[in-house]
Amino acid sequence: MIRKLTIFSTTLLCISVLVLGTIGCQNTKGKENNIVGKAIEKKQNDLGEILKSNKLTVLAENSATSYFIYRGHKMGLEYEILNEFAKEIGVKLEIKVVQDLDDIINQLNNGEGDIIACNYTVTKDRRNKIDFSKPIMRTSQVLVQRKPEGWEKTRKSVWEKEVIRDPAQLSRKTIHVWKNSSYYERLVNLQDELGDTIILKPLDGNIIPEDVIEMVSKGFIDYTVVDENVASINKRYYPNVDTELELSVKQRIAFGLRKQSPLLRKRLDAWLDDFMKTSTFNYIKYKYLNNSANVSKSKSEYSSIKGSKISPYDQIIKDVSGRYGWDWRLIAALIYQESKFQLGEQSWAGAYGLMQFMPTVGPTFGVYPDSPPAVQIDGGIRKIIKNFREWKSIPDSIQRVKFAFGTYNAGIGHVLDAQRLAKKYGKDPLVWDDNVEVYILNLSNPKFYHDPVCYYGYMRGSETYNYVRSIFIRYTEYKTAFPVES
Repeated sequence: MIRKLTIFSTTLLCISVLVLGTIGCQNTKGKENNIVGKAIEKKQNDLGEILKSNKLTVLAENSATSYFIYRGHKMGLEYEILNEFAKEIGVKLEIKVVQDLDDIINQLNNGEGDIIACNYTVTKDRRNKIDFSKPIMRTSQVLVQRKPEGWEKTRKSVWEKEVIRDPAQLSRKTIHVWKNSSYYERLVNLQDELGDTIILKPLDGNIIPEDVIEMVSKGFIDYTVVDENVASINKRYYPNVDTELELSVKQRIAFGLRKQSPLLRKRLDAWLDDFMKTSTFNYIKYKYLNNSANVSKSKSEYSSIKGSKISPYDQIIKDVSGRYGWDWRLIAALIYQESKFQLGEQSWAGAYGLMQFMPTVGPTFGVYPDSPPAVQIDGGIRKIIKNFREWKSIPDSIQRVKFAFGTYNAGIGHVLDAQRLAKKYGKDPLVWDDNVEVYILNLSNPKFYHDPVCYYGYMRGSETYNYVRSIFIRYTEYKTAFPVES
């Protein structure tokens, strides 16, 4: 079977860059296969376009305050707030992790995202380039420094004499800090106030505050500056750092938006006015700023911040996916959607295991409730390949994968019904996005499932519609958080 799938397998390897436009890759016969994906367009989306596309795209950093992935599950203070907003306006939330924060404003203004969420301080310089939402919190900048050796065996009143407690003591000290940050700006101003030199070592935007705090903790550098809320989260994980010296007044942390998105900003501000008075908002803040369990998650080997694993089954997923030429992160996204990586998961309908096989289908692929993970994943991929082959009429490989996933979830009959409805109502029956998926969604409406072109009747169309979209959104996020090893 693997030999027969050689050309197909090579084609699917290209999916890992599916949104980048026309991609060439070589199959084993030396012929070039082109996959036409969706080119990134520079759109100045405002609220109307976001609602129409059913997607709100957030540019985030990989951090506990912004966004991270833990055991495949999306977390982060700002992520959870914006996820509630996305639910309020009825759209899906997509996260794009920005590897270099020095470029985040350009990415926003180029239309690569709709909102910036990276614990962003409101400054005059940034206001000249973008708009800001209502502040979600206020925080001061603090100095991060190491406590002296043996501090844990000494009274605080004793060891505290060896750390900096007055900004004037920063004269001639070396501080490593992100160059394009409000921290750097503040330290430049502090030099003028002190009338003396602070030796500033600029850091690039691809180094997150958590990493710099760790560098202080481990003795690689002596000082850095971060926001107090970031320090509060991390000092529970690095107890040998001191963060008590405040270097600024309370500053506003807010979401960044394009100046060309006034309706989005107005809607977000109105929602924040109400949401920030709720117990849900207070719980989210407590969860990330006061609950040490979430600090441990952000530092786990299964965290996108410190670890390199999505699930306990990563290596199995990589090995099995590799045999069939599928991107393991795409399969991981599907498994999370099916079972959240719970091996013994069983649905109300009797579907079981990592890939949620129905009892009538699993044995066909050699998968039973007590089958080991490798057998379950192998059977699931073979089922997906079978579905993929059933849609050989779909010319675009990415769209074909979406038809295959829709079939995996709903069965081929309902997808064929939606395809026939799409053709009848003037949509493209060979394209899933915004075409066939629209009629999948409508198959819960009697007007459509009673149509003469439909043979399989009612289905909960929203489930399959959201299923395919959620997998591809999660896949996009997995790709940025867990790059393919070179």
